[in-house]
Amino acid sequence: MGLIGVTCCLDWLAGDRIHHTRDRYMQAIVANQVGVPVLLPAIGQRLDAEVYLQHISGLLLTGSPSMVDPTHYDCQTAAGETAAPSCSAPIVEPTTHPLDRARDDTTLPLVRAAVAAGVPVLAICRGLQELNVALGGTLHQNLSALQGAITHQGNMKDPDEVRFAPAHSITLTPDGMLRQLLQTTDMMVNSQHAQGVDALADGLVVEAIAPDGVIEAVSHQDRSRFVLGLQWHPEWGAGNDCAAGRAIFQAFGQAVERFKAQRPYQQPS
Repeated sequence: MGLIGVTCCLDWLAGDRIHHTRDRYMQAIVANQVGVPVLLPAIGQRLDAEVYLQHISGLLLTGSPSMVDPTHYDCQTAAGETAAPSCSAPIVEPTTHPLDRARDDTTLPLVRAAVAAGVPVLAICRGLQELNVALGGTLHQNLSALQGAITHQGNMKDPDEVRFAPAHSITLTPDGMLRQLLQTTDMMVNSQHAQGVDALADGLVVEAIAPDGVIEAVSHQDRSRFVLGLQWHPEWGAGNDCAAGRAIFQAFGQAVERFKAQRPYQQPS
C-alpha cells in the first residue's frame, strides 16, 4: 500500500506549538484501504515539497478552522492593508477566523508540485480552498456576506454529531467525475466552512454547486489525474455508514494504487 500524506495544522496547546489534524481522516484512510497515512508537519519553507513527493503516493488536504491567508491571492493588496476592487466580500479579521501561515507555506507549494507530478489529491474543506489558491484561484472570505447565501457554517460549539449532520443539498455537474462516481444527480452534505471558491483556478472544473451557487466540489480538467476537491467532509462516516464517503475514499485509494504501480521505485533516502 502507498503512503498517504495527510496535512497538519500548526497550533498552540498548553503553551507549546503542535502539529495536528483530526483522527477521522486517518480512520477513513485505513477503513477504506486507501493506503498508510503519514502526517505532514506544517513546517513551511524549511522542507522542500519535492522531499515529501519522493515518498508519498497520495495527498490528503484536510479541513481546519483556520483560513487561507488572503495575501496568497488577489483579494488583498500585497501590503495586506485593504481589499482590492475585485473583492466580492470584505476582509475577515484573523481574530474572528484564525490564519495558519505555516500551513499555507507548506501546502500551497506541495499542492502545485503534487498536481504537476500526477500524485492523486483529495482536498477537503480548507483543502479545496488551498487547491484553488495554489493553482491561481481566489476565495470569498466570508460567504455569509454574499447576497442570497445559505448558511454554510454551523456552531463550532455543537457536538460533532450535530455539526456534521446533513445541512444542505448540492447538485452534481452532468457528466462530471463526481456524478459518475456517486451515480446521483444531487445529494445532501454537511457544511462547516466560512470561505468558499470565488474565481476558479485555471485547470479546475466545477463538480457540484450548492443552492446559492457556491462551488461545493471541483476536479482537474485532465481526467487522467485524480484531483478532487470537496467543500464538505466526506471523511465523516466514511468508515462506516456513509456510502458516498466510502465511494470517494475508495476511488482515491484506487488512484493511489494506479499511481504507485506506474511510478519508478525510489530508494528511500
